[in-house]
Amino acid sequence: MPPKSQRRTAAATAVQEMEDKQTNNGGSPNKSNELTAESHKDKESDFLTLCQKLKVTDEVCDRAWRIWETVLASGDIVPDTNVKHWGVCLFIAGTDLNTMTFTFSELQKNINVNVAYFFNLLKKTDVNMDIVSTKVNTAVSRLENKYDVHLALYQRFERTCTKIYMEAPDVQENLDTDSKSIIRSCWILFLLAKGKVLQMEDDLVISFQLLLCVLEYFIKLSPPALLKGPFKAAVNGLNQPTQTRTSRRNQGRNARPAPKPAETDLRVMEALCKENECNVDEVKNVYLTSFMPFLDSSGLSGSQGIPEVEVFSKQYEELYLKNKDIDARLFLDKDETLQPAKIDMSELERTPRKNHFEEEIVGIPPQTPVRAAMNSIQQLKVILNSASDKPSENLKRYFSNCTVNPSEDVAQRVECLGRAFSDRFALAVGQGCTEIGSQRFTLGIRLYYRVMESMVKSEEERLSVQNFRQVSSKLLNNNAFHTSLLACALEVVTATYGWSPFKSGSTSETDLSFPWILDVFELRAFDFYKVIESFIKVEPSLKRDMIKHLERCEHRIMESIAWRSDSALFELLKQSKEQEGHVDHAEPPSTLNLPLQHNHTAADLYLSPVRSSWKKASSINGSMPQTADNQTAPSAQSQQPPPKTQKSTSLSLFYKKVYRLAYMRLDMLCSHLLKGQPELEPIIWTLFQHTLQNEYELMRDRHLDQIMMSAMYAICKVKNVDLRFKTIVTAYKNLPNTNQETFKRVLIREGQYDSIIVFYNLVFMQKLKTNILQYASTRPPTLSPIPHIPCSPYKFPNSPLKVPGSNNIYISPMMSPTKMTPRTRILVSIGESFGSSEKFHKINQMVSSSERTLKRGLDMSSAPKPLKRLRFDTEGQDEADSSKPTGESKFQQKLAEMTSTRTRMQEQKLKDVADALKRDEK
Repeated sequence: MPPKSQRRTAAATAVQEMEDKQTNNGGSPNKSNELTAESHKDKESDFLTLCQKLKVTDEVCDRAWRIWETVLASGDIVPDTNVKHWGVCLFIAGTDLNTMTFTFSELQKNINVNVAYFFNLLKKTDVNMDIVSTKVNTAVSRLENKYDVHLALYQRFERTCTKIYMEAPDVQENLDTDSKSIIRSCWILFLLAKGKVLQMEDDLVISFQLLLCVLEYFIKLSPPALLKGPFKAAVNGLNQPTQTRTSRRNQGRNARPAPKPAETDLRVMEALCKENECNVDEVKNVYLTSFMPFLDSSGLSGSQGIPEVEVFSKQYEELYLKNKDIDARLFLDKDETLQPAKIDMSELERTPRKNHFEEEIVGIPPQTPVRAAMNSIQQLKVILNSASDKPSENLKRYFSNCTVNPSEDVAQRVECLGRAFSDRFALAVGQGCTEIGSQRFTLGIRLYYRVMESMVKSEEERLSVQNFRQVSSKLLNNNAFHTSLLACALEVVTATYGWSPFKSGSTSETDLSFPWILDVFELRAFDFYKVIESFIKVEPSLKRDMIKHLERCEHRIMESIAWRSDSALFELLKQSKEQEGHVDHAEPPSTLNLPLQHNHTAADLYLSPVRSSWKKASSINGSMPQTADNQTAPSAQSQQPPPKTQKSTSLSLFYKKVYRLAYMRLDMLCSHLLKGQPELEPIIWTLFQHTLQNEYELMRDRHLDQIMMSAMYAICKVKNVDLRFKTIVTAYKNLPNTNQETFKRVLIREGQYDSIIVFYNLVFMQKLKTNILQYASTRPPTLSPIPHIPCSPYKFPNSPLKVPGSNNIYISPMMSPTKMTPRTRILVSIGESFGSSEKFHKINQMVSSSERTLKRGLDMSSAPKPLKRLRFDTEGQDEADSSKPTGESKFQQKLAEMTSTRTRMQEQKLKDVADALKRDEK
């Protein structure tokens, strides 16, 4: 970098050139998209030159330079990368100010970077939480998704074209066109069609189906001599006359005109779909409802030859310039700016495998994004093809046995919600996609009836005849249950079609991802949460990806969505508090270290608050008591209030899960930040748990992680531990399933948002000041029990897996056998079966209740550090779900280490265990 004086001299020269340029233009006033010379004498000449090339405004130039100065002050700049950093700063400034005078591809060209490098550089540039706003994050996410979809589509397009077209030059010499020009025209026409037909351009499946439609269109127009194999045969079949000229003449003038090929002949489309493992009916539907209207509007529907590429290339360029994003035509030229990042194979080898044991044995080859999406859809269709979109005879029998037959209400609800789904689907994806939405809704209906029947069967098996009729009558007439169940089924369908391995965390407003379905059905998140666990349990055909997706939906509800102001949760908490007469209403802390029971059914939750003992009460009273979150009408037979109001089962289970999710998140964050001070984690957890239990209003319109980070900062502050919020936020970014908006945009008061630091100072600390200061005294508050973190009930079988090809080797279900370490080998049994999983749970509970204070280091950049907490590990699983309790082997060594733990904390733990034993004796 030149000395500062030289930079200023160069800047002055650039300013003079700008002034001369204005003079040569006749002294006309400066346009809004041009720089004014006198405002930028303090900036470097090369920076001003870049600004001129990109035609940025004065405001964008100034904002970008201020960002650059902040980045420069960080001292984290690599020599010779100034121009690249300037490009990032200009992108940030232009996005924030809504004054984007350049496209993303133009910016890449001017600073000479590819997509992956630019996004990585932007993330590194975010050295301060205020540099990159949530608005920029959203724009970057949209660009990343769009690029990933285009890259996946183009790679599949290339491979498909090699199977369609001949490449030998001698074959093409005597033809008016060649395969290269056809392929180029096909891709650009697809880009134009995609831009005009689809509003949500990062939808991989519909985009791919539209690409097949465009390919089919060009194959039919291509000379047969250029085509290979089945495509040549299909086109020749189209050109074969089905009758002689004489017979056509004899039909006379009243003969019916030949139908359109799109309506009658599917040979080319079938060949394409077979090659790409795609459903021909779905592609045909996209052809009729979206592609043909596009051809009509473009004047191409009657074309007999290959369309001129220049015409629609110019039309696409208009769209590209309007969107200010990626010029996807550059894929055709192998442009460096759009080339994917090179994958380091050694890094892939070090990446932990997360497949099931059976998948590891089979050795499934890696799949492309398109193929993976097509396979997921095909698997779902295989499951649902045999199902009906009407209630089965068995389900009708259940309906007829209800006190009030719900058949008519169910049918009306399905019809009403179906219209809402199709309309909102078309609004999000494209106006020509209403029929596609209807097709997906039909799949959701089949899954809805299938799961409903399984749920009712399950209730019939566990209840007496009298109780079953009462429960099924109330459940099957519960509107919230039906709407939630249908929403869950549609979420599975929508997520299956929208699944891709490169989806980023942020989503656009038109995205169909969760919680979009809640908005479509105007469904409360707290009601939707009640059906998730039962849905997964009764539908064994769900694939692992969909199970993880539903579990992530449940986590998102617990983290933030259920805490919105319009949620039913706050009304339930208020009513529960009034009934109990004190704040210890949601879930007693004393039960936290007990295993979480996953034996609740949908009836338990939707007909809450009566717990499993409700069966006795119903047999006596003949009806279900009316409750806070029971939406059915009270029975006339139950006029007298019960002797004691029971807690809401749905609320109690919700809080149990929230506590466990909260502690799991805190545990991960502490492992990054407080490895050398493990005694702080239980104290932070106590404040965290106290806030959720007694100051739950702080969660209103906020996120669970915001309370977690504030509690960590507060305890470190009062304990004189030097831990700054910036450090907390930096570590938080590395946790799974995080979003920068969580710490950049926190509700301060109604309508006002600011950073997590402002929230802590103005809200959290003010509300909990007295409680926080208690931890600095010699008699701090009693520590809250550490929650028992169970394995997820959704993922693994309850019995050990037998190693294929062996006689006596079994693998514990408490671990992933795809990657065994010295710490987990103790869980392998040679020569005997472990028996039921209850043994593991008993050992797990015994060990975890002894001591949980010492931490496992989760420094992923170095060798794993020895675990200091003894719990069985499910390695290789996502840390964001509840399937990952930490683990350890070498029992004797670790138990000996635990004896050195601080006396006060040991006494607290032993007291909790004693209390639990007393409750069990009662």
